[in-house]
Amino acid sequence: MRYRMIGGSTILVLAALSLNPLHAFDLENYRLVDLSHSYGESTLYWPTSPTSFEKKTLAYGDSGEGYFYSAYTVCTPEHGGTHIDAPVHFAVDGISTAQIALDRLIAPAVVIDVSGQAEKDRNYRVSVDDVTAFETANGEIAAGTIVLVRTDWSRHWPNPMDYLGDDTAGDASNLQFPGYGADAVRLLTEERNVAMIGIDTASVDYGKSLDFIVHRIGAAQGVSNLENLTNLSELPAVGSLVIALPMKIEGGSGGPARVVALVPR
Repeated sequence: MRYRMIGGSTILVLAALSLNPLHAFDLENYRLVDLSHSYGESTLYWPTSPTSFEKKTLAYGDSGEGYFYSAYTVCTPEHGGTHIDAPVHFAVDGISTAQIALDRLIAPAVVIDVSGQAEKDRNYRVSVDDVTAFETANGEIAAGTIVLVRTDWSRHWPNPMDYLGDDTAGDASNLQFPGYGADAVRLLTEERNVAMIGIDTASVDYGKSLDFIVHRIGAAQGVSNLENLTNLSELPAVGSLVIALPMKIEGGSGGPARVVALVPR
């Protein structure tokens, strides 16, 4: 993976993909980072969610035909664990999960680190100054980029009190955790035309938000969100490629996602 400058913008070029098709894409040139939490009994959901993750055994053991066999049913709300928000989550005319273009789910990524600010203020919101400071150090964020915000909040997972700021079931009015600020998201979605935004907290809106303005701004621009990410400390500020593939739910407003990053060695 390498970068080249075109018209002042940094464009990610997967050099391996420009080779003869007979040449395999060599993953040994990359470090693979899992940005996803596993789904299980401890998976965190929004406090007002009426259900959580359920896994039931259909079969486990000897099949009766001389071989081992296991199978399960799983049930989960769309918005819990590491997941994606499709634009229709907060925009009546937004596209659904199944309609998100692949080039918005597989794209170059940048990581804006506000872990220091979040350590001092659990209700911190990413500002325009944070974005411009990042760009001063790394160059302007190119259109089509996946922007990830690192707060290091995933260290609290899956403790609901530490992660969400409140563990009262059915009540989301007392949550406290970092998120994006509205002006920063306007800059990223309306001016930089990013592909997607993400964060390692429960929501792109900070915990105390009551109007979910960040969701609404992004959804109006057709920008999806990744929430409840982890391991963002293992990614460089620039240079990684993120693959964020949700369950392809027809008409869905979101869904569980396996999110991984390819980081050049």
